[in-house]
Amino acid sequence: MIDIWQEIYGTIRRNKLRTFLTGFAVAWGIFMLIVLLGAGNGLIHAFEASSSDMAMNSIKIFPGRTSKSYDGLKEGRRIRLNNEDVDITAKNFRKNVITAGATVEQGSVNISHGKEYVNVTLNGVYPDYTEVERVKSAGGRFINHIDIQERRKVIVINKKTADILFPRGQQAMGQFINGNGTAYQIVGLYENKEDRDTREAYVPFTTLQLIYNKGDTLNDIIFTTKELNTEEANETFEKDYRKAIGAHHRFDATDDGAIWIWNRFTQYLQQQKGMNILRTAIWIIGIFTLLSGIVGVSNIMLITVKERTREFGIRKALGAKPSSILWLIIIESVVITTLFGYIGMVAGIGATEYMNMVAGSQTMDTGMWTETVFLDPTVDVKIAIQATLTLIIAGTLAGFFPAKKAVSISPIEALRAE
Repeated sequence: MIDIWQEIYGTIRRNKLRTFLTGFAVAWGIFMLIVLLGAGNGLIHAFEASSSDMAMNSIKIFPGRTSKSYDGLKEGRRIRLNNEDVDITAKNFRKNVITAGATVEQGSVNISHGKEYVNVTLNGVYPDYTEVERVKSAGGRFINHIDIQERRKVIVINKKTADILFPRGQQAMGQFINGNGTAYQIVGLYENKEDRDTREAYVPFTTLQLIYNKGDTLNDIIFTTKELNTEEANETFEKDYRKAIGAHHRFDATDDGAIWIWNRFTQYLQQQKGMNILRTAIWIIGIFTLLSGIVGVSNIMLITVKERTREFGIRKALGAKPSSILWLIIIESVVITTLFGYIGMVAGIGATEYMNMVAGSQTMDTGMWTETVFLDPTVDVKIAIQATLTLIIAGTLAGFFPAKKAVSISPIEALRAE
């Protein structure tokens, strides 16, 4: 066995360029596959992370302006959503709606405690708000149904806001703060993922409508759905919903401008399709890159075997068995592809780790919040090992078949080979 290793080492030393070209084809194929998969995973992981903390089965309804005349009313009329629309959503669509709520806003409210104050936007919300939006509890509780029913003057503020109002480690929970002349008791703290906006505070929906004379108007309707598992089912639901709200506000059910429907589930399905296309494209490019490496190895091994045909003839003339010559070629192929395949795998994993270190949590400011667009561009080690093993097997076969053909030739014919 030692003799075989010495012979392989001698062959590699005599053919450094050929060995390098063979190894480079292997290493480059593995390296590019891992880097491409890592980059694709960075985009996919970012999408998964951005959607993991939100209810994908949720819909938000925003008011708009009519773009069509209807029932004697001119186009361009502003639609104002109200409390009755929430009731219509909950009662008329109970088959598909789990919970229905709404949001009403009051901007530029100064909340203060002692000498400290912060200018915030008050959001009147329902208890299900945290199921749909990125609001993570940092202590206490959120708005509940009793708060809504009794119109309690309770408030949930951002943890950073609490640190300003209550410096030097003072306890914020349970304390009262002043909001433009109204005393609110702090019942909870929250923190935004990606630090969207710290200057928002949450109070019961009914409380804000009462204190700020909002009447029954609201900014948007928000609800979660069930049994709407396809794009077709969601499209049908949206048509029926437009018809119901259109009948209440007297606008054409086909008027897309009257209300704007943000259906996160259909958006999620479309994004999933995009991610699947991206995955497929990356794998296709990666596989073709891998195939180019395999072709490169095969061509070089074919040349190697052809160049050594005379050598095989001499070996056979001296009494060497065909199996020993075949075994020599196979081991040489395995050694080269394994060594350079490992180098390519390590380099690829190193490149993805560097990519992760430099841009592993890339974000984009949308103007309202910060969105992660690139996250954890790494590859499962199992995939890297499988790709390396694939090239090793391909390299072995690339050396096996031409070698088998060469050793089957008689010594005389082999010695005649150019």
